[in-house]
Amino acid sequence: METTKVKKKKLSKEERQKLLKALVYEKVNGKPIYYRGYREVLNGKLPLEAVMGSSGLQAYLIMLLIEFLLSHLNRKKFVILSNEVGFLYKKNSWRNLDIAIFEREKVKPYLLEDKLIPVPPKVVIEVDTKADLSKYCCLEEYAHEKTQDLLNAGVERVIWVFTKTKKVMVAERDKKWIVQNWSEDFEVINELMLNIGKLLEG
Repeated sequence: METTKVKKKKLSKEERQKLLKALVYEKVNGKPIYYRGYREVLNGKLPLEAVMGSSGLQAYLIMLLIEFLLSHLNRKKFVILSNEVGFLYKKNSWRNLDIAIFEREKVKPYLLEDKLIPVPPKVVIEVDTKADLSKYCCLEEYAHEKTQDLLNAGVERVIWVFTKTKKVMVAERDKKWIVQNWSEDFEVINELMLNIGKLLEG
C-alpha cells in the first residue's frame, strides 16, 4: 500500500517574520533571544505553544513559590507578578521574569497598562529557562548574563533555581554570588528565608 506524504505548508516571508516575532523570548541590545525549539516551530515540526509551555516541575515549583510569597509578604507593600513578566530595562532590551517582587508604590502606575514594565523589581526569581541557548556555551553563561543585566538595571537580588542540578544561585549587587544546594535555606527578601527542598516536600 502506497503512503502519501503530507507536504508542509511553506510560509511566506511575511508569515515567517510574524512567526519569528512571536518566538522572541527576550531582547538584549536589539538582538533577539528566541524560545528554545524555535527552529522546529519555523520548520513546522512543532506548534508555537509547544515551545512556550513550562514543564510540570517548573510550573509546579513556580506555583509553590508564589503561594509562599503571597502568604509571607506584606501585600500592601509588595506586588508579586509572574507569568513571564516583561521588564524593559533599557532601550531595545527587555527580559522575561518568572517571578518578580515589586514595591507596590513604584509599580502601581504600570499595573493596568498593556506594556512592558519599566521599573526594576526588588527581587527576581527564575526557575530554569525557556530561552534558546544555542548562542551560549551553556545555561550558566546565559544565567550569568541575564543576572548581571538585571542587577545593573536596579534589581537588588536575583535568585535562580535549577531543577536538573538541584542548585540555587543567589546574586546581589556588589556582593559575592552564592551557589548552594536547594536543600539549604536562603534569603528571599527582608530576612524571609526559603528552602526549596522543604517547599517541594510540602
